[in-house]
Amino acid sequence: METIVMGIDVSKDTLDVCLRWPMRQTYSRFDNTAGGHQQLQRWLKMQEVETVHACLEATGQYGEAVAEYLYQLGHIVSVVNPARIKAYGRSKLRRNKTDKADAELIADFCANQKPAPWSPPPAEFKDLQALVRRLEDLMAARQQESNRLQSGVTTRAVVQDLKAHLEFLDQQIVKIKHLIQDHIDQHPDMQQQQELLESIPGIGKLTAAKLLGEIRNIREFESARQLAAYAGLTPEQITSGTSVHKKSRLSKTGNANLRKILYMPSISAKRWNPIIKAFCQRLALSGLRPMELIGAAMRKMLHLVYGVLKHGRPFDPNYLAKRQFVP
Repeated sequence: METIVMGIDVSKDTLDVCLRWPMRQTYSRFDNTAGGHQQLQRWLKMQEVETVHACLEATGQYGEAVAEYLYQLGHIVSVVNPARIKAYGRSKLRRNKTDKADAELIADFCANQKPAPWSPPPAEFKDLQALVRRLEDLMAARQQESNRLQSGVTTRAVVQDLKAHLEFLDQQIVKIKHLIQDHIDQHPDMQQQQELLESIPGIGKLTAAKLLGEIRNIREFESARQLAAYAGLTPEQITSGTSVHKKSRLSKTGNANLRKILYMPSISAKRWNPIIKAFCQRLALSGLRPMELIGAAMRKMLHLVYGVLKHGRPFDPNYLAKRQFVP
């Protein structure tokens, strides 16, 4: 008997749902709240459906709650890289772009591609991710207030308030950084992974912690390329016939937080990491622009991250020389 599938298009406030049987399908919409999730389950029972294979895109925190809710009820849940859904839509010559059409496409993808089941992350990862993302929010808020202070404002009361808020944000940032490291130190596996990441030139202790807060389990990725696709760092080629040949660009369809974390370390790695430095020098000779080189360095950095975590061995600066030397 073929499994009934359910495609869910997730947004901040709503869930657009397409329930698909082998010969028919139906559509509904629910609030993306705890109450809306319960209504979704009641709707499934009204459709006389006991178990579904639910599929949704990995779009960040908006889909996490409904995915966990369905998983706990015993449904099969798949959380898929949006790049896969997008590519599948292109292969189907998809033209419509609406919430309902997106839900139908995800259901069709689930029925035909049968993506791997997902399971909720362990509590220690969720806590680390929450701390890391809180730190990013605080640092973004600090940058905004700093920009306001430097914008030319002269009103004394406003200047004093901005300075007081910046001082408070600095205190909170220090506090969260300590909480992040304390959390990692309480979990030996995380601590070991952090040390492995620190062995890569360009990655410090805090960056390693941030990366661990976005990469749940390296074993979930079959290859470094798959991890790069998850981060939206794989090149996207645009060609058509003989007349359209645009330059490749990063797909940017994936985990934006991961790309943000990698940006500054990759700039540093272009100068100090021997493998990434040599890699970027070769690409520069082919005419890549500075921003394209940074994107390539980010992708290469993520490949190194995958390597040290997957194999459990520190970064080896002589890896290329050893690879080229065959005794």
